[in-house]
Amino acid sequence: MRFLLDAEQRAFAGSLGAMLAAADTPSVIRDWSRGEHEKGRALWSRIADAGVFALAVPEAYEGLGPRPVELVVAFVELGRHAVPGPLVETVAAAALLAGIPEPGPAKRLLPALGAGEAMVTLAHAGHALDADAADIRLAVSGAAISADVPMRPAAGPAGTGRQAPELRLAPAPAPGTPRLSLDPARRLCPLPPGGELLATGPQIVGPAADALAYARLTTAAQALGVGEALLDRTVTYVKQRSQFGAAIGSFQAVKHRLADAKIALEFARPLVFGAALTMAPADIAAAKVTACEAAYATARTALQSHGAIGYTAEYDLSLWLTKARALRTAWGSPDVCRAEVLSGGDRRW
Repeated sequence: MRFLLDAEQRAFAGSLGAMLAAADTPSVIRDWSRGEHEKGRALWSRIADAGVFALAVPEAYEGLGPRPVELVVAFVELGRHAVPGPLVETVAAAALLAGIPEPGPAKRLLPALGAGEAMVTLAHAGHALDADAADIRLAVSGAAISADVPMRPAAGPAGTGRQAPELRLAPAPAPGTPRLSLDPARRLCPLPPGGELLATGPQIVGPAADALAYARLTTAAQALGVGEALLDRTVTYVKQRSQFGAAIGSFQAVKHRLADAKIALEFARPLVFGAALTMAPADIAAAKVTACEAAYATARTALQSHGAIGYTAEYDLSLWLTKARALRTAWGSPDVCRAEVLSGGDRRW
């Protein structure tokens, strides 16, 4: 059994990383945080041209996937460069649309999603990420597409009082409604009720659970990349900053904290790629909680190692610090994911 990426996967990661490194993502992130989307949409098109979104779209709908391992490869790089936008939500929407038995919505929406011609977001917990920038806004009700519910719920039978699952094309949010999260580049919008009904009934439950699985997996990969970027930046910084006539990176306490961060990220990596191979709910939940906690711990180490400068919004490190904190609870808090692992992925409502 192979445990390493093959040459093609490594080349894909390298080319995507080089493209993102040349894109000046800190400038893109700051514009995106202000609601200015021009640079972000241009970068979105380049990411789509690299084939990232096509990896989530089945070949029947003009895609290349689904290929979860390659998606993890891509999202580690996207996290490493803190790319803004509804990246995870686009992948989750692809899984949701592809799983609905009625092929109409998939035929209509997936080709544009895979080609990057349409930016898609998917509502969960009552809000949709970057709904003001997205071209397509999907909203699911009555099925597991929330951060705080199990991954595979049972569909409610008729007469139980439980809402019948529905998938809708939601209207655009009203101007001025985005609410900033812990990460200013993650603009959360409440979606208005109503919109075109795309599908309804128990047939949505399985695809909604698949969407949640892909959302958690790609969030874990994104967090892993964020953590690695924070560690690299901090190692570079502690080699340059001096105290008492010596670089602070030579101090034993600093070395130990950085070593702990490195070990946590290295332990998270095989869990994330292993979950991509199995796509088992418990494996995905374990990968998410481990990767996100490792990234968050690395963020705290990075902040402490940088000192006062780490707190300033003008310093680029803050763009990764806030993202690590926001990803920790996106699509499933640590407590929810741990409960999923302990139950073996078989929790019900």
